[in-house]
Amino acid sequence: MLLTDFLKQGTAALESLYPAEEAHGIVLMLCEEIIGTKSYTHIVEPQYQIDRKWEQPLARAMERLGAGEPIQYVLGKSEFCGRTFRVTPDVLIPRPETELLVKEAVKLADMTRRMRIPFGKQAEPVRVLDLCTGSGCIAWSVALAVPGARVVGVDISDKALEVARSQDFSEELKETGAVAPTFVKADVLENGESFQYDHGQFDLILSNPPYVMEKEKPAMRRNVLDYEPALALFVPDSDPLLFYRAVARWSQRFLAPEGKGLTEINEALGNETVEVFRSSGFHQSETVTDFFDKNRFVFYMR
Repeated sequence: MLLTDFLKQGTAALESLYPAEEAHGIVLMLCEEIIGTKSYTHIVEPQYQIDRKWEQPLARAMERLGAGEPIQYVLGKSEFCGRTFRVTPDVLIPRPETELLVKEAVKLADMTRRMRIPFGKQAEPVRVLDLCTGSGCIAWSVALAVPGARVVGVDISDKALEVARSQDFSEELKETGAVAPTFVKADVLENGESFQYDHGQFDLILSNPPYVMEKEKPAMRRNVLDYEPALALFVPDSDPLLFYRAVARWSQRFLAPEGKGLTEINEALGNETVEVFRSSGFHQSETVTDFFDKNRFVFYMR
């Protein structure tokens, strides 16, 4: 089969699930991963013939995609902050908007690190806690970007922690001297009572907890509802802020004096989330907007 024909057929098969341009991009990604073609191969080589050995792998993948499974789960990986992360249906697929949280977190952590440079070898490393770590994409991204940072990721899911620990950045760790994150099992809703940490408090606490209300499900895509882990997505309509109250309690307990926090939020509950942190003693709390000027994060500090 010609590559151009497969792209046309594959795009048409997915157009009931995605806009045409997105469907085309998904099929291109599939071909790049399985066959090894480039995004422009079908343009510069219109007569490119797909080797028959790839027909079955492509067909199996298209069957999964046609059932609504996200391309990231089909390929077992997702791009985030310029790196490739392993993903499975046990963890959320990293979102582009969460890259903004990492960008701001790296700025805050690096500012703390630079303030300690005059102390030389006696300087304490920057310590970062990532609550509801999932795939570990936030924890790994911060650890690899901030020299010497000690990052701890926390999650209740054993399967999610297995994914986080399996991320392979060994070459980058070797080249940069960065320190790999540590991943620990704990229930964020238990307020840190079972969390064991023997190295003092944290300079920065990050979190991307569940925040989607059950009533918001009808507006969500089928591939998210059917395939991404509900445990990491949804909160009850009757108590949509329960994870933020828990994050605030962890912060009361583990955030160092003058420490800072940054958490991703439901854009519809910006003011309410800010109030959770203010009422917990973090008087300097405010929303941070994303690329589309929507409330995306809450920043808070001691």
